[in-house]
Formats: sequence, C-alpha cells, structure tokens
Amino acid sequence: MAVRQIRIIGDEILKKRAREITEIDEKVQQLLDDMLETLHQTPDGVGLAAPQVGVLKRAIVVDLSQEENGVGPYKLINPVITKKKGEQVCREGCLSVPGKLGDVTRPKEVVVEALNENGEKVKIKAKDLLAVVLCHEIDHLDGILFTEKATEFYDAEDEE
Repeated sequence: MAVRQIRIIGDEILKKRAREITEIDEKVQQLLDDMLETLHQTPDGVGLAAPQVGVLKRAIVVDLSQEENGVGPYKLINPVITKKKGEQVCREGCLSVPGKLGDVTRPKEVVVEALNENGEKVKIKAKDLLAVVLCHEIDHLDGILFTEKATEFYDAEDEE
C-alpha cells in the first residue's frame, strides 16, 4: 500500500466526471488499498474518492469506524445512489478543500448500490453521517465539490 497525494481545489481533475470501472483487476484493488491508506493518514478524513488522488475512476472509500456507532471501511466501485429520503443540513469539510467548512443540505437517508473490491454487488442503507459522506464522495465522482452546494462557509480553525 502507498499513501497518495491528495489533489487540492483548483486542480482540474476535481472538476471532471470519473469513468466507470469495467474490470476489477489488481490495479483497481491496489488503488482502493492506497486510497484507504491515504485516508487513514489524514487526521479528520472519513471518505475519499479516486479523483482526489488523481485517478478518474468511479471508486470511493469510506471509513467511519472511529466514529460513535461507526461502520466501515467500505471500498466501493461504481457507486450509485438509488434512493433518497428526508433532508439534513450538515457542516462539511473536504480533504481537497483544506481549512474550509460549509453548510450543505443532503438527504437524511440514502441507499447506495455498488460493487465491492471483489466485484460483488453490495447495497448500503445509510442515514445521518454515513449518508452525508456517501453523497459527498459520489459527488466527487461527478466533478462536484461541496463548495458548489454550501450555503454558508466557515474557517475550520474557528470550529475547533
């Protein structure tokens, strides 16, 4: 496993739509492992999308295992939100937008369908924080940053 460099706002790759993964090979599995290792090296990260490490593929990792009642890690390929329910406003940050937070309206609950690292279909019924993180990371796959959806912005250091 290797820690990859996280791309920062202003990098053009973050604005591009990622390509669907058609074959799960060793390179894809290595990418997922590297992404999870990279995520674990960040102090506050709970999710990471492949474009954030410079790869235009539809892959995300999410790990909320350190949170109260936490879950994960998840390694998801070609994730799609198939159901949304309710609404919540959350203060979000992003590893690609260091030092900034913003209030973003997201679904309260989502169902995400994807493939895992072994090519098996998985369905995740998520609510609250997990729903937010999944929506945030899937947005990255479509070239959308939370800054495009936020209604208010804050400096992260003011929130500590």
